[in-house]
This record gives sequence, C-alpha cells and structure tokens, in this order.
Amino acid sequence: MACAGKARVVLLTGNSLCHNPRAFKEASALARAGYDVDVLGAWLDPSLKARDQSLIDDLPFRFTPVLDVTLPGARAKLFGLARRACRRTSQLAYDLFGMAGPQQLGLGVERMFRRAMEIPAQLYVAHSEPCLHVARRLARAGRQVGVDMEDWFSEDLLPEDWGRRPIELLRSLERDVLTNGGYATCPSRAMSAALADAYQCPPPAVVYNAFPLSDRQTLDGALRDRRKRQAPSLHWFSTTLGPGRGLEDLLAALAFLDRDMEVHLRGNPAPGFAEWLRTQASERTRARLVLHPLVANDQLLSRIAEHDIGFAGEQTYCRNKDLTVSNKILHYLLGGLAVVASDTRGQHEVAAQAPAAVLLYPQGDARALAGVLDRLLASPESLLRAKSAALAAAEDTFCWERVSSVLVDSIARAMKCPVRAMR
Repeated sequence: MACAGKARVVLLTGNSLCHNPRAFKEASALARAGYDVDVLGAWLDPSLKARDQSLIDDLPFRFTPVLDVTLPGARAKLFGLARRACRRTSQLAYDLFGMAGPQQLGLGVERMFRRAMEIPAQLYVAHSEPCLHVARRLARAGRQVGVDMEDWFSEDLLPEDWGRRPIELLRSLERDVLTNGGYATCPSRAMSAALADAYQCPPPAVVYNAFPLSDRQTLDGALRDRRKRQAPSLHWFSTTLGPGRGLEDLLAALAFLDRDMEVHLRGNPAPGFAEWLRTQASERTRARLVLHPLVANDQLLSRIAEHDIGFAGEQTYCRNKDLTVSNKILHYLLGGLAVVASDTRGQHEVAAQAPAAVLLYPQGDARALAGVLDRLLASPESLLRAKSAALAAAEDTFCWERVSSVLVDSIARAMKCPVRAMR
C-alpha cells in the first residue's frame, strides 16, 4: 500500500531483485530517506525468484514482478511460446530489414509500461535497456522520468555482438531520457563526462556502485578457499569464468611470476572453459589455480576477505568497460584486499583516489602485470600496507554510506524539475 503524504518513486528494472544489487541498494536508501518506493521487476529464473521471495517480507519498499515466466501450467507455457515467438520475429525483422523494436531490448516491455502507468508517482527511473523504452513512453504520457545508467547500454558487449544489437534505437532512447529527463546517475566520473559529451546533456550525478560498510559486520572469518595460510592469495570473481574478462592477462602473467602465490578464480565456467584454459596456460600455471563456484551475495564478501590481493583485469573492448567502475574493484576494497587492476579509465579513477591500495598495469602486458604482483609479494609489510589502505579507502570514500547521499540529493532535485515533453 502507498504511504500517504510521501513522494513516490518507481524504479524500473525488469530483473529479479536479488540479481540487481544496485537497484536494491538505491530503493532501500530512498525508503530510509522518506520516499515511498516501488521496484518493478520480473521473474525469469526459478532460483532467483525463490531468493527474491525470501527477501520480500523484510523490504522497506515494494517489489512487483510485472512478468513471471516461472509459473507452471499450460497457460504459462502458451504465454512463453508467444513471448519467444514475438522476440524472434522482432530480431528477424532487425536482421533482415534493420527494423528495430522494443521487443529486441528485453521481455515484458508492454506489461512494465502498463503497470508503471497505474502508479501515480512523482518520478520513474529506468535501470535497464527495455526500461529506457518504458521511460520514454511514460514521459510522452506526461510523467517525470530519469535513468540510472548502470552501464552505457549502447556501448556495451563484445564487438561480435554489435551487429545484432539495435544500437541506434538504444542511442535514441539514451539521448531522449538523458537530455529531457529530470534525473540521471551513472557509476563513474569518466562515464558521466563521456555521456555529457556524447549527448550534449548535463553530466549525470556519480553514484559509485559501492557496498555498505556495515556488510563487514557479517564477515565469518573462515578460511574456506585457501589451501595454505602462509602463502599469499589472489582472488578473482565474476558470474562467468571464461574469455574476455581479463583472465588472459592473469594467466599469461603467472608464467613470468618470480614469487609463489595461490590464485583463486570464482564463477560459473563458460561452455568450453576447460579447453580454453588449456590453450591459455601451461600445466604448471594451471596447477596454481583453484576454481570455486559462485556463492550467495551475502557470503561473497567473507570469501573475498580471506584473500590478500584482488585482481580486476577489465578489458576495453567497448567504451562501457573502459569507463565504468566495476562491482569487483569496490568489493575488493571493502574486503580489505590490495587491488591489482588494468588501466581502464574507470579504474584509473579509483586508483587516483586510493593510490596506496590500487596498483595499475597496462592491459595486455603480462610481464608488467607480473612485475606489479612481484613487487607486492616481495614484502609482507608492503602487502599489509596496501590492504590497510584499501579498507581505509572503502571507509572514507567507496562505501554505500558515503555515496548514497548523492543519490538522495539527486532524487530531491528531480522532484522539483518541470516535466519536459518528449516526441
């Protein structure tokens, strides 16, 4: 039920709540600041739905899945078939004739729009590609809209995927919402400046994708990953283990490393991962690796914190990867790990504010990466200082308690902005 007298904000995600920590943190922060908050998402995976359902009763805001493809029964199956057919038809029209449509962006666009129109809110904020389209339709209906550019959507993904992406449609949506909306945020200063230059719009406010310092109170202190406590340990994580995530640099660097350390990789192996690993690393290098499955979000910080060095080898195959500040590097700082990172513009930004904690190397230069790692490993005192500096950087700058004030202030300003018409 809506809270009488409170300004109402709707976050449009189209995702499971547990799978979108940024929207979860933003909704919680706004609710604590006194706003009446709705999050409109979707349930596309049974396991994620179950995790969402375990959260819902304790939320300070409302979460509504406008689409649930996990329901059993013939009706749900028919709906799924129709949905997939519509998606394939839309993609085929684009592949053959260049006809871009909202169905290419994601599922449930029409349902998301209809549900949002039923909510009398003062502001609607898009958090994903399909929701950019929803935001533009809401603006055309006279509603105040904005966007959280969690990623630079039109400048994302591997180059081989660009041909099947409705890039011009995405750019048009981004331009409209960034230029005429009343609210915009993004995860780095570098991206904010680039968006302002690309679209001649006001620079979006910078809300780093940081995590609450209070999460450290849940650290379990266990050593569940490491084999030898005495040996230094490096940690890397991602949803997927495989190429295009910076592991090429790390695996190549291990061949040049003078000093010993454990290397822990966490994620779900991509198809063909074992064969890819054999092509990337010698048997001696592979013997240093310890592979781990993903863990629940509330366990991840504990597993990170038991290591010494966090590796963030982000690659600049697209502008989004170059400009963003990833969850990974901020999670390492909160865990108190020294960080070794590739020299993307986003990671330069973090290193400039935490120079004693974040050491950069030129991406693609395995020998340089090995040199950075060897310098850290050569002195236990130097490694300890870098770890202490990482935690201090999280406490002083890169924690949610610090950055969420930018979000709340930006929302307050948006509430006072006049609604601008969109064509």
